[in-house]
Amino acid sequence: MTRKALLLLTLVSTSVVGMGYILSDKNRPAFRWLTTLATGAPSAPVEKAASTAPVVLPSTDQAPKPPSGNALGFMLASVAEQYEQSTRYPAWSVPLSDAQATAYQGNRYEPVSLPLEGDGQFTVTLEKYRFTRGETILVAAAIQGAQVVGRSLTATLEKPDSRQTVASITLEQAGSAGYFEGTLEASEEPGEYRLIVEARLDARPVRHASPLTIEPYLGDFGGLGEPYVSDNNLIIPVRFSPEEPGFYALSAQLYSGQRPVAQLQVEQRLDGTSDTVNLKAHGTVLANETEAGQFQLRHIQIRQLPARPGDRTNYAFGPRKGYVFTPPDLDNLTDTPAVNPESEQRAVLLRQLADKF
Repeated sequence: MTRKALLLLTLVSTSVVGMGYILSDKNRPAFRWLTTLATGAPSAPVEKAASTAPVVLPSTDQAPKPPSGNALGFMLASVAEQYEQSTRYPAWSVPLSDAQATAYQGNRYEPVSLPLEGDGQFTVTLEKYRFTRGETILVAAAIQGAQVVGRSLTATLEKPDSRQTVASITLEQAGSAGYFEGTLEASEEPGEYRLIVEARLDARPVRHASPLTIEPYLGDFGGLGEPYVSDNNLIIPVRFSPEEPGFYALSAQLYSGQRPVAQLQVEQRLDGTSDTVNLKAHGTVLANETEAGQFQLRHIQIRQLPARPGDRTNYAFGPRKGYVFTPPDLDNLTDTPAVNPESEQRAVLLRQLADKF
């Protein structure tokens, strides 16, 4: 009788220990099926249940917590501070970094490369993206790789909507092997076009497509007037004689020597009674330029704004080298923030929202 009691006690102890292990935190995967059945959630497919890969579940103390109200307040305060800093400058005269100066160039074409087998490349390059009607379009193509290239390439200008061909030329090999050149005339109606350059590589045709636009003739730039200081601005008169009256937007980058200073822009109606558009550089971007040497206007661009909704915006560009000028005395310019009641009201509103948290 004593031996039977001892055996029964051993079996009960083993069962308790086993059940404790099954329900322990260290063995959650082993009884996850039990909680699934209890909650009524769909069970996993048999293939996944039979997998031997370990399953790791996040513990309750490591679960992500929602952001607190202070985090939202901090974000709003940062936005308000950045907005207040940006509103120091008027919209028509903002500071310009080197990276921004490159990004804001209005008529720059980025070469497009088509990858080929064996780490090869098929690249087409244009000198610019927008061409004035009547200009010559120089097309350059380069093919790098182990492919066998035909003796010539064809370049076709087509309308993207109808795929109608409006001009076509042959690009001949020029200079080093794999380099081809040719010219097209931008004599078509203003609008968007697609340039298709086709080559035969290993006896198979390969097509390279890139966009460009043809712009109407808008008028002539006539240089600069005499810059002067008025209020807290450097006034830079730019002469432009429009072909047609209308509203125009002029923009340019102001440089001090080789360093970008500001992006300038202005909108004005030109009707033939005056051919001068005044760009203004605010004191907030020029207060530290009191010992500046020569200034320069680069990347000059003028846009003919649509006369009615749905009309196309047309573009023209100043001389490639821009205009160099000697600024007047800038000692009276101060780093005083521009006054804009609407911007100040928005800044106050953002600050009040941030203070709520």
